[in-house]
Amino acid sequence: MSTDTPSELPENPDLVIKAKLVTLRAEHRQLDEEIALCDAAPTDDELLVRRLKKRKLQIKDQITSLENQLDPDEYA
Repeated sequence: MSTDTPSELPENPDLVIKAKLVTLRAEHRQLDEEIALCDAAPTDDELLVRRLKKRKLQIKDQITSLENQLDPDEYA
């Protein structure tokens, strides 16, 4: 006889996706703020700005993908 601990219980996939969305959106906002600060005070580190922007786009793609999993477009 096994006892179910919280880590052994099956998770609701939608809740997992929603939790991941919250995390990704927070990271996206943080990157947006960092990019704005770099733009406000120009630095010589253009590579850093490009990396931040690239990471922000990657996160946006992940957010879009997860949102589509929650609410797929039936007409696509």
